[in-house]
Amino acid sequence: MTTTPVKTTSATSAVSAASTTSATSTTSTTSTTSATSALSAASATETIRAASAGSWTLGDREVHRIGFGAMRLPQTGRALAADAVPRDRDRAIGVLRRAVELGVNHIDTAAFYFSPLRSANELINRALAPYPDDLVITTKVGPGRDPSGAWLPHATPEQLRGQVEENLRQLGRDHLDVVNLRIVGADSIAERFGALAELRAAGLVRHLGLSNVRPEHLAEARAIAPVVCVQNPYGIGVRPDQDEFVRTCGEQGVAFVPFYAIAGAGRTAGARGADAAEVRAVARAHGVSAAQVRLAWTLHRGPHVLAIPGTGDPDHLAANVAAGALRLSEDELTLLDRLHQGGDGGDGSDGDDRTRPTGTAEAVS
Repeated sequence: MTTTPVKTTSATSAVSAASTTSATSTTSTTSTTSATSALSAASATETIRAASAGSWTLGDREVHRIGFGAMRLPQTGRALAADAVPRDRDRAIGVLRRAVELGVNHIDTAAFYFSPLRSANELINRALAPYPDDLVITTKVGPGRDPSGAWLPHATPEQLRGQVEENLRQLGRDHLDVVNLRIVGADSIAERFGALAELRAAGLVRHLGLSNVRPEHLAEARAIAPVVCVQNPYGIGVRPDQDEFVRTCGEQGVAFVPFYAIAGAGRTAGARGADAAEVRAVARAHGVSAAQVRLAWTLHRGPHVLAIPGTGDPDHLAANVAAGALRLSEDELTLLDRLHQGGDGGDGSDGDDRTRPTGTAEAVS
């Protein structure tokens, strides 16, 4: 397992300016005197690859800490909507292939990621099979949708095998690398996680994880079978109450995989609203986008934190991967941490995913 990327010193003037801007609620765009960051210089001369973010051992599989989330791939606009507009097939396939070319070897998907005419799993199969030896595909089970796209009740323990087999068929695999049990609410997960542990023992699943859970769920699951990752909503201003849980996962050797790190309250629709002055100032100091700052901040939360930003745009893909090379200074991290603790990332985030109703698009990542 690698350590957190070394943090380099960058423009403290930008941090000071951001603090002043935040305090006075202005939106000044006064330029800083700092030099362009190493990330901007590298971007101008060479392609930045996923390995720049470092790596983490997920179970027995080493993955780069910048991965790819497939939720947005099957459609344009809001994800998981029954009337979503299907994305151009060749463009989606091209984005997946380019991700692998850039060194991405961790892809997050689900059988319920689909739009009319497009399925994330089938696009992955078409684009990448036969799969590279180092590629880890993580999927999730629990939620389900009928062919029309309408949400179904979450799967019972007896139904989880069918969901696992559906993922196997769509991906063209004889086993799944990682399967996350996705839940909503505070109920016990023992029966459902136990059912997945049986599938792991049968060889259909290599590793198990959890999604949208609380610390007590992780403890309950670890008493049944090893857990390699937790996938929860988290980002600047998104669920600051998760900070201790993020640290706990690291102490237990469990990867923490944030979702909605960029989208915030926009959730399945994507980012919305203006970023906070602090985020914009740090972005200007490095010559990068606010989204890249958000991704870099999550990676700085610990060496066990893995990012899975999703997109159907090749330029956004390259920018997301490049965010893994962005090193934030201690002053910048302090500034962003203060913003995070205030629960306001500047995009209108309320960030709380704990009470979303079961079986709705808002309850699923």
